[in-house]
Amino acid sequence: MLFINPYLIFNGNCETAFLFYKSVFGGDFTHIGRFSEMPKEDGCAEPMPDEFGNRIMHVSLPIGKNSLMGSDSNPSMGEAIVGQNVNISITTDTKAEADRLFAGLSEKGKVTMPMQDTFWGDYFGMTEDQFGIEWMISYNKDYQIPA
Repeated sequence: MLFINPYLIFNGNCETAFLFYKSVFGGDFTHIGRFSEMPKEDGCAEPMPDEFGNRIMHVSLPIGKNSLMGSDSNPSMGEAIVGQNVNISITTDTKAEADRLFAGLSEKGKVTMPMQDTFWGDYFGMTEDQFGIEWMISYNKDYQIPA
């Protein structure tokens, strides 16, 4: 396993929050993507309403060797409830390790997005474990640990 990153979910103010975090921690975003950039055939089962297009689909701010990550909620997720709007994101060394962790965490839980290759290049999935904790598992053969 490479590292674990906190993942924060917002109700439309993710960009504002992350600009604040950037002002506190310094550095630059390694990625910031909006829901309008998501291919229509990927992601949500239903088309994304136009008013959600400018919301943040994913942002990553390196802090040391880790990253603070986040996104805005969307119609398929429902509104984020503060206190329940944190996911734990794990980046693994291998695809097999990603599958093993995902299977273990999903046992008696609820898969919210099966492990799959994504349009952003990661092998990725999301699950809620039997205790209600939400996990994001990711593998990317080209990913390099921040220095």
